[in-house]
Amino acid sequence: MKKETDVVIIGSGTAALAHALKIANTKQVLILTKDKVPSTNSAMAQGGIAAVTDKTDTFSSHIEDTLTAGAGLCRHEAVHNFIEQAPERIKDLLNWGVQFDEDLTREGGHSFRRILHHEDQTGAEIHKKLWLQVQKNQNIQILENYFAIDLLVNKKIDPTLTGPTSIAGVYALDKTTGEVKVIKAKATVLATGGAGKVYLYTSNWSGATGDGIAMAHRAGARVANLEFMQFHPTCLYHKDSRNFLITEAIRGEGGELINSQGEAFMKKHHALGSLAPRDIVARGIDAEMKKSGEPCVYLDITHKPVDFLKSHFPHIFAKCLEFGIDMSKQPIPVVPAAHYLCGGVVADINGQTDLLGLFAIGETACTGFHGANRLASNSLLECLTMAHNCADFLLKNWSEIESKTTISTEPKPWAKPENTDSDEMIVISHMWEEIRRLMWNYVGIVRSTKRLERAQHRLKNIKSEVKEYYSNMKVHSDIIELRNIAIVADLTVECALRRHESRGIHYSLDYPKTEAQGQDTII
Repeated sequence: MKKETDVVIIGSGTAALAHALKIANTKQVLILTKDKVPSTNSAMAQGGIAAVTDKTDTFSSHIEDTLTAGAGLCRHEAVHNFIEQAPERIKDLLNWGVQFDEDLTREGGHSFRRILHHEDQTGAEIHKKLWLQVQKNQNIQILENYFAIDLLVNKKIDPTLTGPTSIAGVYALDKTTGEVKVIKAKATVLATGGAGKVYLYTSNWSGATGDGIAMAHRAGARVANLEFMQFHPTCLYHKDSRNFLITEAIRGEGGELINSQGEAFMKKHHALGSLAPRDIVARGIDAEMKKSGEPCVYLDITHKPVDFLKSHFPHIFAKCLEFGIDMSKQPIPVVPAAHYLCGGVVADINGQTDLLGLFAIGETACTGFHGANRLASNSLLECLTMAHNCADFLLKNWSEIESKTTISTEPKPWAKPENTDSDEMIVISHMWEEIRRLMWNYVGIVRSTKRLERAQHRLKNIKSEVKEYYSNMKVHSDIIELRNIAIVADLTVECALRRHESRGIHYSLDYPKTEAQGQDTII
C-alpha cells in the first residue's frame, strides 16, 4: 500500500503536535506514531517550561543560565532564538487551551523563578491540549501503531541519480496488520524524541529508543554529541517502579539531598548544593552511593507542610503513597537515571538536516541549544520553538523543497523475509537487555577509556548479530527497536571515545580536565 501527503511527521510528542498545528492550515499532514498518541516523553514531563514572563526576569539572564549549564558548547544563535521567542510560544499554548498555575517555580541552574507549570504534570497538560486541537483539524491525519522503519532515500530509489541526497518519505510498519507501507511526502519531519531506553535505568517511556537518530544516520545525515546523555539526579528508587521521575522542582522548593545517615552532602560538590546543575548533582549522588555502598540516596522535603506538598506536587505525592512513601513524613529514595539526550541529528534552528526534505525537531535534533548539558525545563521550550521555526521555514520555502524532494521513480514495495521464529524472538529480548545493561555499566555517569573500549567491542558483535536477525526474519517492531538501540548505543560510545576531556554531562576519569575550546563530536 502507498500513501502520499505533503508533510509526514514521525512521532507524536509536543514537538510533533505543535508542528502539525502550525503547518496544517495550508498543508496536508500525516502523523505516524508507533504506539498510542499519549505514549511519549512529553506527556511525562513534570517540572514545566522555562520562559521569561516575569517583569523582574530578563532574556539575558535566561540566556546566561543556559550558556552556563551548556558548559561552553551551546550555539549562541539557537540559544538567543529560542529564548527570545519563548513568550510568544507561551501565548500559543494559552491559545490552544493550556492552563498554567499562577505561581512560577525555580529549578536548578536558573537565576529566577521562570518555570511555568501545571501542578507537577505540565507535560501531560500541554500534550493533552495540543492533542485535542490536532484531532479537530481536518488537514491532519493520525496513524497510530505505525512504526517508521527507514527513510525513502532518493538515490536508493533511483541509483542513477546524482547530486544532493534527498528524502521522499518513509517505509512504515502497520503493527496491527504486519504490512509495510510506503508513505511519500515532500517534507519528512523526525520528532521521535530521545533514547533513554538505550540505558537500563531511565525516566523515559518504553518507546524512547532513538529511532529518528538511527534512521537519519542510516540515510547519511550527521549526528552529534551523543555522549551527552543527561542523567536526571532523582528517579524514584523502588523495586516496583523503574522510571518514575521526582521533579527538580522539589529541590527548587527547598528539598535537600541526604544520605542514609541523614547528612546533606551536595555542598561538598557545589556551592548551590542540591540546586546545582544536573550533571554535578548526578555525579554527586553517584559518588555518595559508591562511597557508602548504598543503592540510593534520599530527597528530603519533610519540612514543608503537607498541604503545600499536596497542592504543588499532587501526582508525585499520590504516586509515592502508592509505594508506601509519605513524602511529608519521610525522605524519598532516589537514584539517577538516563533522562534527556542533548545530542542527536545535526540540525539548524529551523530543523534542517544535511539531507534535503528531512527535518529534525525536539529531542531528536542537535541544534546546540543545550550544549553539553541541558538547563532544566528548556526541553519543552525547544519542542515549541523548533516546531514553530520548522513550520515557518517550510511554508516560506515550500516550492523549492517540493521541487527537490519530488522523484519520478516510484519506491519499490517492501521486500523482506516473511518467516518469524518465536524462539529467536526470546534471544532478541535478551540482546535488548544486554545492550541496556552494558550501556549503564560502561557508558554511565562516570566513564573511562577502558570501559568504553569494552563496550565498543561488545557492541560490534551485537550489531553483527542484529543485522543477521533483521535480514533473515520478518520485520517486527521488537527487531526494529533492537536495531535502532544497537546503532545509537554504538554511536554514543564512539562519540564518548572521541571526546578527550570532561565537559558538562560527559565525565571521563582518564580526561578529567576541560579543554579551553569546546568542539562538537560529529559523526
